[in-house]
Amino acid sequence: MTSSAKPAVPPLLGDFLAFTLAGGRPDTSEQSGTCGRDGASVRYAWLDEGVLLLEPRTAPGSPTLPSVLVSAGVHGDETAPIELLSQLVADLACGALPLACRLLVVLGNIAAMRSGERYLDDDMNRLFCGRHRQLAASREAPRAGALEACAARFFEAAPGDQSARWHIDMHTAIRASVFEQFALLPHTGTPPSRAMFAWLAQARIAAVLLHTAKGNTYTHFTAESFGAQACTLELGKVRPFGQNDLTRFAAADRAVRAIVSGTEAGGAASMPLVFTVVDQITKQSDAFELYVAADVANFTPFPKGTLLARDGDYRYAVQHEEERLVFPNPTVKPGLRAGLLVVDTTRETLDALAS
Repeated sequence: MTSSAKPAVPPLLGDFLAFTLAGGRPDTSEQSGTCGRDGASVRYAWLDEGVLLLEPRTAPGSPTLPSVLVSAGVHGDETAPIELLSQLVADLACGALPLACRLLVVLGNIAAMRSGERYLDDDMNRLFCGRHRQLAASREAPRAGALEACAARFFEAAPGDQSARWHIDMHTAIRASVFEQFALLPHTGTPPSRAMFAWLAQARIAAVLLHTAKGNTYTHFTAESFGAQACTLELGKVRPFGQNDLTRFAAADRAVRAIVSGTEAGGAASMPLVFTVVDQITKQSDAFELYVAADVANFTPFPKGTLLARDGDYRYAVQHEEERLVFPNPTVKPGLRAGLLVVDTTRETLDALAS
């Protein structure tokens, strides 16, 4: 190799998505190594199918590095963020993007990704915080448990304080949205951080949904268990692999790359609108009826008194002057959420942001 030639990039890193979908498992000698601009500036380790750890080779006495978990594909048919994450790995591996953090890359529900399905048996993003142990027969349960264990090892080895721990979980939505790109923040019992909102603004996220109760999502798990600044990003519509216009996700991609490389995303950005969950519609039986159009967009507003759902004796009618409906889905299994109701709390939330 001449001095001007670029170091070879292992196939595992050059196309992490293709390698993972093909069921690739690196030989023992190839499960870890170095890569980056000079072939040695980044250490990598393949930890599990679809799970990759990358760390910069830092000199003794270097500043403490942030620890960032970036995930996609927790729902197997949400392909655009998976493609973005695979390209991120390739750019880190060849040195096109510098690495300034400990980075854990996770492709979530790989079996569903291969099938082009949201999930096989159960929504994986309802199986974290230990709930997978209640559904031992589910094909998603072992994977959710494995991803919890990987996150635990990653964050428990993280140096520094919790403010330097991040988890960005990227998704796309089943249906259209009044706000095409929005974020969900898990309930932690404390106000969200100004740093998180500043990052979401740089990602050009139009709206943020604040949960008011604990859940079983991936980001609830990392926020509650390890104090990570965690967010779920909804970046557009579900489409098959290869059919995504990735330019529509450019702002979010730049923001992810900025936090990974320790640079600024650039450009002035307005803070997103903020909506807080005030209630949810729960499907109680197969008699459940949802009284909205099949193609109603997320964040569609409804006035007070509007009857939205019925299930036997159960009724849900809008209680506030206006409530917006998010994630309406009458096809979920009984006992699961069939929709969230949110109200605008932008001013009070932004005024209360933690430093």
